[in-house]
Amino acid sequence: MSTESRHGRCFGLLYCRQALFTDASGSIVNLEDRIVVDPSIRSGKPCIRGTRIAVYDVLEYLAGGMSETELLHDFPDLSTEDIRAVLAFAAARERRLAISPAA
Repeated sequence: MSTESRHGRCFGLLYCRQALFTDASGSIVNLEDRIVVDPSIRSGKPCIRGTRIAVYDVLEYLAGGMSETELLHDFPDLSTEDIRAVLAFAAARERRLAISPAA
C-alpha cells in the first residue's frame, strides 16, 4: 500500500489526509517540514527535524503536566511550531486509527 498522500510522503503511515497545520503566524506548514522518520535516528521513530527528540517524548512530557514554556526552556532546540507539529502529527495518526477497519 502506498504511503503517499496528496501532500507528499506521509511518515510511513498507511493513511494520512492531513499533513498540514497552521503555525502561530497563521501560515500553513507541511508536517514533513517539522517531523521526519529516518531509520538511522531513534530506530525510525518520528522525530522533530534536526533533533533526536521523538514525537512521543514531547507527547509524554505534555501528558505528564509539563507546560509548553517548560518544554521550550528544557529543550532549547524546540520551537512553539515544533510542539504544534507534534500535536498535529498525533492527531493525524489518531484520525487514521479511528477510521481503520476493525480487525
